[in-house]
Order: sequence, then structure tokens, then C-alpha cells
Amino acid sequence: MATQQSFLETIKTKGNLKDLKEARHAAEVVYRSMRDVMPNEAVDRVSEELDETPDVAEDLWTDTNPLVYFLSRLRPQLDIKPENFLVRLRQEANLPGADAETIIKAVFSATKEELSQERAAEIAEYLPGEIGEFWNEA
Repeated sequence: MATQQSFLETIKTKGNLKDLKEARHAAEVVYRSMRDVMPNEAVDRVSEELDETPDVAEDLWTDTNPLVYFLSRLRPQLDIKPENFLVRLRQEANLPGADAETIIKAVFSATKEELSQERAAEIAEYLPGEIGEFWNEA
């Protein structure tokens, strides 16, 4: 349980969020956007690697909505512009007053701590424009 809390605590602290619930919700939205720009094979490799950690990241990486999960497996990866990535977080996470860029960087930072350099480099290939830069900076 401590590792789960520390993962979310990292996001909460670095993302300037109120509580762990906000951190969890932010991570879910960022992960959904990340999965949307990645092919299923890459998503699965990330999932396999996160599955080896005793952390909450794996639980958040896999979409809990069965319909969204099913449809995402059928359609090809999406071409999302960096500004749309930010808008999705602002709209879907519903975190008033929070800075989307700071939150994305916080989720990225916590996630990269859980992944190998190989997997982190693979993710960077799929993230668009400045979102990819946020990943590299995290």
C-alpha cells in the first residue's frame, strides 16, 4: 500500500494537486491520452512492464471502462495534437485551477520511475510535439 500511495503522492506533489484522489484521476486521463496515441503492441509492452511493479501505475494504465477498453483495442492509434492532449486533461480531469502542463509532467515523472529506459524511449516516440518534450523533461 505504501508504494501505491507514494506513486500517487509523487503526482500530487509535483502536480500541485489537493489530494490523492485528484492525482489518481489525473493519471487516469493522462494514461488514456497516452494509450490513444500508441499502437496496441506498445501499450501492451508498457502494461507488461508496469505489471512487474508493486505499484498502482498498472491499475491506472489499464482502462477500467470495459467499453472504452474494447473500442481502443479495435481502432488504430489516434493522431492527437499536443494542444488537444492538454485540452483533454483540462476537460476530462475536471481539476479547476490546476495547470495541465504541470500535471502531465508530474504523471510522466512518476511513470518513468516505474519503467525501463527502453520502454520510456519507446513511449517518447509516440507522444506528439511538446507532450513528447514534457516526457523527456520528466
